[in-house]
Amino acid sequence: MEIEIWSDINCPWCYIGKRRFEAAMSTFGHADEVNVTWRSFELDPGAPAEIPGNGAAMIAEKYGVPLEQARAMEQNVSDTAAADGLEYDLEHARIGSSFDAHRLVHLAQRHGLQDAMKERLFRAHFTEGRLVSDPETLVELASGVGLDGAEVRATLAGDEFADEVREDELTAQQLGISGVPMFVIDRAFGMSGAQPAEQLLALLEHAWEAGDGVDQPRTDTA
Repeated sequence: MEIEIWSDINCPWCYIGKRRFEAAMSTFGHADEVNVTWRSFELDPGAPAEIPGNGAAMIAEKYGVPLEQARAMEQNVSDTAAADGLEYDLEHARIGSSFDAHRLVHLAQRHGLQDAMKERLFRAHFTEGRLVSDPETLVELASGVGLDGAEVRATLAGDEFADEVREDELTAQQLGISGVPMFVIDRAFGMSGAQPAEQLLALLEHAWEAGDGVDQPRTDTA
């Protein structure tokens, strides 16, 4: 079974979705026959290396709500994350382009470290307040999961894996994916959002029983 997960490192629900997917996989009877691939998705493809200000101010501006309401929205996300065992510090999260971070996830895939790289980037961004567009930060994080620092520097200095990131994003458009996280199984079944582990498990079991799929994923919430 092939599972592709489109997500963005800047997306707080994507980290929550990762934890819930892991919980679902821990009770899925065929987990050892599943191959998981993380796909790139940028919520803001045109973002600079760092966007000034904090997340609450950006939420307030984006949705036209008072700052206190935006802070309450952030707190709700943090509380939800905590219930899934994650510690968020959104007040100090630094937001910017995730493009190079996505390139490193592709590099990590080459070495069988894709999930570890994705996890480290999420934790750095949402828990530690690290700027995951900063090259030196990315070298440190990637080296910490076992990638060669020299290879990471060379990748960031050039444009390797840029095409792969764009290809992931183009495929997302072709499949009708407009938000993340998005879980796609065998390009036949899909579920969007950080759904509860029970719903993700039900999707896994349904897809397994269905066997071969079709070309386009459908949203399946049961």
